[in-house]
Amino acid sequence: MKVTLDNPASAPQPANAYYSQVARVELPGGGALLYVSGQVADGADVAAQSRGVFEAIKALLRAHGATLADVINIRTYLTDIGKLHEYGAVRREFLTGTPPTSMTFEASRLFKPEALVEVEVVAAVSAQGPEEVPER
Repeated sequence: MKVTLDNPASAPQPANAYYSQVARVELPGGGALLYVSGQVADGADVAAQSRGVFEAIKALLRAHGATLADVINIRTYLTDIGKLHEYGAVRREFLTGTPPTSMTFEASRLFKPEALVEVEVVAAVSAQGPEEVPER
């Protein structure tokens, strides 16, 4: 099994930390699993930060020939679970197909003090090349 750790230049770079944004695990027979590190974004509220987070995830997936339609698992951390409906509304804007498996947690704080939401995903990429993956 081949594993590639990556910080694509075309996507947001890690903030104040030393880690890889994407772990790509090549599957026997073709295709890959993409493990995308938790993403945070600037913004005045949960909705604005959530939009930034999903845009960052979209860019990281695109760099590996995937789209948000390829997401099979999503893990969300909110500093206030009472804001779940605000986050959920934005999530539904970006994840429009069959919803992936999911887990949502309330965390007392995230690594970036002003962060209200952090999201990590796993995506399954088919054996087709990036040029064949439709934009979403």
